[in-house]
Amino acid sequence: MHIWINYHHLFYFKIIAEQGSVSKAAEVLRLGQPTLSAQLKQFEESLGVQLFERSHKRLSLTEHGQMALEYAKSIFELGSEMYEVLHDKFTSSRVHLQIGALDSIPKQILLQLSKAAYKLESCQISVIEGKLDELVRELAAHRLDLVLTNFLPVGSGGRTFYHRTIVKKPVSIYGTHRFKKLRENFPQSMNGQPVILPTFDSKLRYDLEHWSKTRGVMLDVIAETQDIALKKLMAVDGLALIPAAAHTVTRQVLAGDLIEIGKLTGIYEELFLMRAPRRKSHALASTLMEKFSV
Repeated sequence: MHIWINYHHLFYFKIIAEQGSVSKAAEVLRLGQPTLSAQLKQFEESLGVQLFERSHKRLSLTEHGQMALEYAKSIFELGSEMYEVLHDKFTSSRVHLQIGALDSIPKQILLQLSKAAYKLESCQISVIEGKLDELVRELAAHRLDLVLTNFLPVGSGGRTFYHRTIVKKPVSIYGTHRFKKLRENFPQSMNGQPVILPTFDSKLRYDLEHWSKTRGVMLDVIAETQDIALKKLMAVDGLALIPAAAHTVTRQVLAGDLIEIGKLTGIYEELFLMRAPRRKSHALASTLMEKFSV
């Protein structure tokens, strides 16, 4: 006997579970609360199980509800994946590779990843930049194939992502020649000096904060940004010092605009490549995930 599932009801259930109440879900779905409550009741009756415990107008998932929610997430993520696969297949003879990247990722790394992809296969590449939570949602929904990040997501809603380190380089402090005297007695000489740091969207920021506290060095943070180009412009202008891996400031050092003040022991710029598991593997993304490195 085949059991037919009403996928509209399944979708409504998923939204109610994620929103935590019928009223909030009704706002998201733009449906009336009585209509949505009736749909949920019909869905529970069709399954023959109770999905929510109801107490004082609050809903909490039962054990069956937790299981159903996991299946619902997988089903709708698989639907998104199917659409993307079909879309790619019928609109272009080239393989479509969708890459997400944090704003802070050096453009040189994106260039190297793109060149590695072109070398492997004739492809069309889309690059989407944004914040990590946004990119993670797009990756989970299979609207992105790979994500370049310097910070791994914590508590990603039960989703599983594969990740691999593609670069890990030591970090130093750089500044103009007016800061050259700080080379003496480094890193204590950094105490009270103006610096421009990455935001807390970056693992490097947490590492720098820990480094500062453990060594008793108080940094004067005059700005924070994930935009590497802006950090370098501000540093070259002499406004402050910046932490950076050598490969990100090579041009400025060779031009004499910046000099290395001192190395930060135990501090690294680490970049990761992420992808989500898929029923139908994206061959190019899988190969890059396995072999690409800087």
